[in-house]
Amino acid sequence: MSLIKEGSFAKKVKNIFIGKELDPNDHTVFHRLSLIAFFAWVGLGADGLSSSCYGPQEAFLALGEHTFLAVFVALGTALTIFIISAGYSQIIELFPHGGGGYIVASKLLSPKMGMVSGCALLIDYVLTITLSVASGADAIFSFLPETWLKYKILLAVFGVLLLTIMNMRGVKESIMALVPVFMVFIITHAIVIIYALVSHSSQIPELTARITADVGLAKSQLGFAGMALLVLRSYSMGAGTYTGIEAVSNGLQILREPREETGKRTMRYMAISLSITVAGLILAYLLFNVKYEHGKTLNATLFETITSGWGSFGYGFMLVTLISEALLLFVAAQAGFLDGPRVLSNMAIDRWFPARFALLSDRLVTQNGILLMGISSLVLMIASGGAVGWLIVLYSINVFVTFVLSQLGMVIHWWKERKTADHWKKGLFINGLGLLLTGFILITVIMTKFFEGGWITIIITGSLALLALMIKKHYKETGQLLKKLDVIADATLEEITRKEKKGYTEAESDPKGRTAVVLVNGFNGLGLHTLMSVLKYDIAAFHNYIFIQVGVVDAAVFKGTEEIKRLSDKMDEDLGKYVRLMKARGYHSESMSIIGTDLVAEVMELTPQIVKKFPKAIFFGGQIVFREDSMFTRFLHNYAVFALQREFYKLGLPFMIMPILADKA
Repeated sequence: MSLIKEGSFAKKVKNIFIGKELDPNDHTVFHRLSLIAFFAWVGLGADGLSSSCYGPQEAFLALGEHTFLAVFVALGTALTIFIISAGYSQIIELFPHGGGGYIVASKLLSPKMGMVSGCALLIDYVLTITLSVASGADAIFSFLPETWLKYKILLAVFGVLLLTIMNMRGVKESIMALVPVFMVFIITHAIVIIYALVSHSSQIPELTARITADVGLAKSQLGFAGMALLVLRSYSMGAGTYTGIEAVSNGLQILREPREETGKRTMRYMAISLSITVAGLILAYLLFNVKYEHGKTLNATLFETITSGWGSFGYGFMLVTLISEALLLFVAAQAGFLDGPRVLSNMAIDRWFPARFALLSDRLVTQNGILLMGISSLVLMIASGGAVGWLIVLYSINVFVTFVLSQLGMVIHWWKERKTADHWKKGLFINGLGLLLTGFILITVIMTKFFEGGWITIIITGSLALLALMIKKHYKETGQLLKKLDVIADATLEEITRKEKKGYTEAESDPKGRTAVVLVNGFNGLGLHTLMSVLKYDIAAFHNYIFIQVGVVDAAVFKGTEEIKRLSDKMDEDLGKYVRLMKARGYHSESMSIIGTDLVAEVMELTPQIVKKFPKAIFFGGQIVFREDSMFTRFLHNYAVFALQREFYKLGLPFMIMPILADKA
């Protein structure tokens, strides 16, 4: 429900760009918004596949003149993709409702380790958006006249804005628009890789001999240890290849039921497509003896070499293939918009970040998180000037921090479950191997990239973690204060029980009498203190008491129809206690509830019904007051009661805010 007036120009503009509101009470909405494995592969797998535009190149160039060692790098890379993917498939089994790096580290290691993993993921997803869009802009402008280069940053900024708006409309709508780009990339690159392998199939004996000779040459020049280190360095320099693998386990909430099976199927699609693409491109570089050319990617040189004898069709095919790469990089930014806000909302629910980041818009998306990711990406894009090289350095560490913590958590889990889990040895082996591989890559990347800008990432992530600790500390202290308020709830329940045992005469409704309409959020200290304040001041001789509660559908609730039903039942139970209390005290009492995404809008929807039935209604809302108030505390807490007061005043209706001092309760 939106406060924008229905039929207004602003409403029409909002519907055009963002879309019409959705009803969380509609039991079909979860099915319509969820993704089958194919669409999940598009939305979540594009990030991994886009790394084939730069990951294989970094690995191949690191070999220098010993290019035939690329065979071992290609095999090692493909094997690593399958090992990490298998590890995350086990995470999906253990956490079928969503098991990204934040959840895994929080549950299996410690909440603080989970927070560190979550902060690393958030920075990583902002960089995913920025780097993907900047890389896509670079690829597009490589085909355009050099004089147009000054407009590249404008295109990049427009790209981030466009993706932000698309994601504000909803996950499925944003992905559907990107399916053609994804499929063109898959088809064109499959043709290139198959052609490269088939055209050289008759030269296998010769290639085998050349590989053997190159291995012998490298061994004589570098020694066996030196050759092994060269292969390992090349392998680790392709670290960008593995980014995006975690996206599936982190995005299970948007997948179609059964989520576990859909998630594992999506993971298989991603692992197979990514490993074939990356290994195939590395082998193709080798087979066509691709050399680095200034201003061109190895992929561009490879495609040009392969299609050089295809005539005009070859040029068109090459152009389509390269454009599909450029556009896929834009598609890859989706991972940041899909999973970044979800990680943020999970951390907000656990009070590491402001609770507002768990709220949903009327399109049932985490709007605040999407806006934060988009704005952060825009700031980073403008600050960096869209410099891909610098962004890659920032991007290269955080994802492996999460990888290592997730694999470590699973290793500890399997060791603890070794006496009860039948397949613990298999699980320990897969996640243990994943821990060794990701740990090696993380250490190598930190050592090689630290002084090239990697230290900036560490400082940014550390600062975000420090902020999260401060927010958590504040919420913890606030929670302790609110517990003082809740003491009254037990005493009130005892009062209700005593009076009901003695019996009482229920007062009849008096529509012409004065009516107190009290907004509550559960049967708790805050709601009861608001009610007691009304009774204490006896502002008017009220005959009727109406209790209103809005069930706000946030990221914690929007997981299925069962959660919505559970929320509705809990509201009915809590409101029933208020009604019983006031009836036992001799008043007429009723309750009303509604479920939605916007507390203010939902209350305003109920208001006309109440005023029509009880014209002399006065509305009340409670507000916790802290002795030390600041912009920091105001940002962390919900001050919707003031927004409600403004809306009621516009209608000429009385609305009173009852201040409640938490530390004096």
